[in-house]
Amino acid sequence: MFIKREDELHPLISGNKYRKLKYNLERAKAEGSTKLLTFGGAYSNHILATAVAAKEQGFEAIGVIRGDELQETWHFNHTLKSAADHGMQFKFISREDYRNKNAPEFLNYLRAEFGDYYLLPEGGTNNLAIQGCEEILLPEDTIFDVVTCAVGTGGTISGIINSRNKKQHVLGFPALKGDFLKKEIKKHTHQNNWKLITDYHFGGYAKIDVELINFINNFAVAHQVPLDPIYTGKMMFGIFNLIKKGYFRPQTKILAIHTGGLQGVFGMNAILKTKNLPLLQL
Repeated sequence: MFIKREDELHPLISGNKYRKLKYNLERAKAEGSTKLLTFGGAYSNHILATAVAAKEQGFEAIGVIRGDELQETWHFNHTLKSAADHGMQFKFISREDYRNKNAPEFLNYLRAEFGDYYLLPEGGTNNLAIQGCEEILLPEDTIFDVVTCAVGTGGTISGIINSRNKKQHVLGFPALKGDFLKKEIKKHTHQNNWKLITDYHFGGYAKIDVELINFINNFAVAHQVPLDPIYTGKMMFGIFNLIKKGYFRPQTKILAIHTGGLQGVFGMNAILKTKNLPLLQL
């Protein structure tokens, strides 16, 4: 098994977020936009990546954040504080309003408040993002039989599926409960040589237990590769567990995509402290 360290592409625009933003920022500039607006939760990798990329490339950035209660406490949240330090302006909305984030009426309401903007969807996934993710695999990666990646919105794995060698099989490890992501991925690819492994979400998005914490910490010590608890930690746990179970044929060459997200460790550790659980090591 080999790991492609996409987390090392940029210190803060990490992994797949770098790929997803690349062509979107080119399009925003081509359209003459000066302002980026996007959506996310309190610990969103995408929110921080957008803030940093906007500052580096001369855009204003607006983050519409799920949870109006965060207006009073966001200064104590590592992700949001870092995004604000890079110039992002926040608008906190209720979870009920957040469900309408894609409604034309709500987007027009935001335009009335902030002026014209280039819209980046929650998680950053759109056709241009998938185009960027198609560049993750390089010609030298054709030697691998299986390519794996963590799955959030389905954009990254769609790009990988589209660009893989025809003989390669792609395995996705969803961070969320349920099998609904298949439909999302099928919107972006017509390939069939892929599968979602849905047994390693640890109870759902952002859920974690001592077994996973210990695995991530032991992995970092053994291999000098840090993992995040939301995505790559669960994927790597799943790969190792499948290997133990004999899921892969002998001599199978596996390429695991490290999609970044390590900034999420700080937020998770803040939660783990309140539960008196072991902390994740970076």
